[in-house]
Amino acid sequence: MHILLLNEYYPPDTSATAKMAAQVAEALAQRHQVTVVAGRPSYDPDLRYPYALLRRDTRNKVTVECVGSTAFPRHRMPRRVANYLSYLALAVPRALALRPDIILAMTDPPVAGIAGAFIARLAGRPFVYNIRDLYPDMAVGGDILRAGKWVARWENLHRRALKQAARVIVLGDDMRDRILAKGVAAERVVVVRDGTTPTSAVAQIPDPNDPIVQEIRHGFPFVVLHAGNLGFYGAWDTLLQAAKILSNENTAFVFLGDGANRTSLESAARNLPNVTFAPFRPIAQIAHVMMAGDVHIVTVKRGLEGVVVPSKLYSILAAGRPIMVIAPAESDAARIVVESGSGVAADPDDPAGVAAAIRELRGQPARLAEMARRARETAAKYARVNELERFVAIIESAGQPQPDHLTESSPQ
Repeated sequence: MHILLLNEYYPPDTSATAKMAAQVAEALAQRHQVTVVAGRPSYDPDLRYPYALLRRDTRNKVTVECVGSTAFPRHRMPRRVANYLSYLALAVPRALALRPDIILAMTDPPVAGIAGAFIARLAGRPFVYNIRDLYPDMAVGGDILRAGKWVARWENLHRRALKQAARVIVLGDDMRDRILAKGVAAERVVVVRDGTTPTSAVAQIPDPNDPIVQEIRHGFPFVVLHAGNLGFYGAWDTLLQAAKILSNENTAFVFLGDGANRTSLESAARNLPNVTFAPFRPIAQIAHVMMAGDVHIVTVKRGLEGVVVPSKLYSILAAGRPIMVIAPAESDAARIVVESGSGVAADPDDPAGVAAAIRELRGQPARLAEMARRARETAAKYARVNELERFVAIIESAGQPQPDHLTESSPQ
């Protein structure tokens, strides 16, 4: 088949979606012709391209076409929206001209699924929707937009796209529940997790006394670490309040990364001596980051469970590190960690409870070691290579002639 992947971000963009788009495209390209229609790099890219209406190259058997969208830095919303709109204006007609056999859309920009459904409908081709973040739920729940007539129209178009899709591929059971609640047939909604890779295997974890590890730890005997995007979805206030409770107990809260909320979080934590912020570390130091945290944080604030499914959980599992999920108990991350014994879960609205859980873990090194062991065991159950094989099988199934009523034997 000729498969078209529609997503604005693709390497050299460095977003998580760009990286996963590349992995999906390259897995599909082992058996099919794959064309990616992306925008000019704008998400903290490793490389920027000079302007061209269309730039085409081939990487790892994938044809990558970058349309001449604007490429403003992503940190200001009006400029990011300009990138979105210019990308869609050019990507939609280009996608129609390619005449693929199947259209696969992700969620960059947030209306990419609607655009993908539109392209598929005009072309008379099957449409598969891979949801990375659920919009407009994310925009409203993350306080980016207020609910109103415009958002209601967006939600209506999104539901039409969901119901048109031959398959909706989601990241976890909690997100699947969200999609089912929108009236999509259960047999069309399938879970494919981001999964783990062996790159962070325990053999590659450095010694705790490594200078880089100690630099990240800032001299604290116990470190609670969050490495990743400081976006709209986390229970950040709860974390900072827990840090305040533990401020005199030699327990540090280290935030590595960037995001829309970093500035406000730094301001809120300016009087907390046990809270530090630092930029992302180079890729070569990921193992050092993993070793630096005695406990690694995964967080989703209440109301966004199933809207956001943190993929960072899998890299922490692969590294064999203890995890604290600060999220509702019904979230996918909390369920996986608690059931596997690889960590603990805490209420995202209970700072005292979070602090108490951290204090308890700090005093139980043997329990932390057992969590680390179970994390490595759990990682093997979610191997990314297996998840990608499932993804490819689902796309191939969706590309076959579909009966009027899909049966329960469809890929799950």
